[in-house]
Amino acid sequence: MYKGLKVSLVLPCLNEESGIRASLEKVPAFVDETIVVDGGSKDRTAQIAQGMGAKVIVERRRGYGLAHKVGFQAAQGDLVVAADGDSTYPFETAGEIIDYIREKNLDFVSASRFPLRHQESMRFRNFFGNVVITLLIVILYRQKITDGLSGMWVFKKSVLPKMKLLSDNWNFSEEIKIEAMTNPDIRFGEYPIVYAERLGETKLLPWKVGLENICFLFYKRFLT
Repeated sequence: MYKGLKVSLVLPCLNEESGIRASLEKVPAFVDETIVVDGGSKDRTAQIAQGMGAKVIVERRRGYGLAHKVGFQAAQGDLVVAADGDSTYPFETAGEIIDYIREKNLDFVSASRFPLRHQESMRFRNFFGNVVITLLIVILYRQKITDGLSGMWVFKKSVLPKMKLLSDNWNFSEEIKIEAMTNPDIRFGEYPIVYAERLGETKLLPWKVGLENICFLFYKRFLT
């Protein structure tokens, strides 16, 4: 519990044996529950997470967005911290972000990785793709944002019913921020973090996912 608020951490994982231990070692003591949604890993991700005290939900249906939705539904906290389980995101800053939420009276905060403190933490193709997606979000939705594809968010669980979250896939990352930014009943902000180099191999195919993300932005803007 953090200053009277119950906190849930949700981590979607798929074959993150290399990074899950380092990720969980960074979880602050005030986090009331850690939920790892395992998408059918073939390695020891689930066993390691369970051994470190996390609640593991095995979700055989694949999908980055779907895993988040399953974790959010299971979360019991007043606040939800969501992030990837590859040790790239600084869970230890969750308290700072919660303080920022309270100070600024916000509902949803996305952790911004930019400007990058360590250039080696992100490959150029990923950096370029993020710039393109972020710029498109700014243009299409007329919103101010610096990191359209950040995978770490801290928000009040009470805002979830106000969002129309369609994607079960990688597009979920951009979609949840778009929903938070464009909903007049949700107060959105960003908070700068230090992004670290990934542990383990990525499951993401950058060019394929990048093209899907671009198509999804136009679909959500004009066809939903």
